Amino acid sequence: MSNSVEIKNLDLAFGSVKVLQDLNLEVGKGEFLVLLGSSGCGKSTLLNCIAGLLDVTAGQLFINDENVTWAEPSERGIGMVFQSYALYPQMTVEGNLSFGLKNAKLPKAEIAARIKRAAEILQIESLLKRKPAALSGGQRQRVAIGRALVRDVDVFLFDEPLSNLDAKLRADLRVEIKRLHQNLGNTMIYVTHDQIEAMTLADRIAIMRGGQIMQLASPEEIYGRPVNKYVADFIGSPSMNFLEGHIKDGAFETGDLSIPLSGYEFSAGPATGPATLGIRPEHVITGELVGKAPFQTDVSVSLIEPTGSDTLVDCEISGSPFRVRMDGQAKIAVGEKLQLGLDLSKASLFDTKSELRL
Repeated sequence: MSNSVEIKNLDLAFGSVKVLQDLNLEVGKGEFLVLLGSSGCGKSTLLNCIAGLLDVTAGQLFINDENVTWAEPSERGIGMVFQSYALYPQMTVEGNLSFGLKNAKLPKAEIAARIKRAAEILQIESLLKRKPAALSGGQRQRVAIGRALVRDVDVFLFDEPLSNLDAKLRADLRVEIKRLHQNLGNTMIYVTHDQIEAMTLADRIAIMRGGQIMQLASPEEIYGRPVNKYVADFIGSPSMNFLEGHIKDGAFETGDLSIPLSGYEFSAGPATGPATLGIRPEHVITGELVGKAPFQTDVSVSLIEPTGSDTLVDCEISGSPFRVRMDGQAKIAVGEKLQLGLDLSKASLFDTKSELRL
């Protein structure tokens, strides 16, 4: 698959502060890539470098095999959707959509055709004569996406476009963006700090920290085989449980527990020494299947959080807080004893010092 966007050895510094460091990234044609990370990790900065809104300190940027490192934003063949809708309040929706096209001196018939197509795709045909003040937040964001859409470009850049919306609207528009990508097949690079958005939208996710990419892989790979403890902790809601201990004689020992490592796939042969065991709340076995688990232990329930479809149960293992996801209909009470089963084939082991996956 040929690349739509390619970034080679990219550095960006503001004075002595390095924001992006020797960053390399390839985005395939038609791919939906999500840049994910906490605030200040460099994801929006990287997007702005691709858009040409920031000048890089070193490295090169290619879009469709053309070196655009020093090209103007208007020359890069990109459409950008920002967190703020940035609509012209005095213009109608139609005026907002056509503004850039008129400046580009496109024929009237071509402008009308592009607006009609974008309005149909985004289901905003009935809003074309309204001004932004008469639109809801979701409708405004649709118009902002439409303004990028009418440019008819190969690469779309989204900078946290849904973060100003309420939860229900965010979920609805997330579906619309996924459908938009399926219908258009254009390359999309999407910045978010919301892992649910990342997991549901992405073909691949780049998890960033400190101006570097920690892991670049499919959502399934990042969820199931996180490359280090940071990625493991960042992905998943609720986050992964961690137990400190050490590996000895084919078992993970924590406190007075010895958990057999049968079924665990080591990245480079069995390890020994200090380690951290990570297991997701949804991978802890409860109920009738506990007896079939390779390891079982009893815990005392300290807190219960019903969420409807699930019940989150808090307890402790070897003095460390431990969370279990159970069925929403589970009958459980605070102070009750609960038997848990652990299957290490779904767990992650990390070296305590380097925090890298073992």
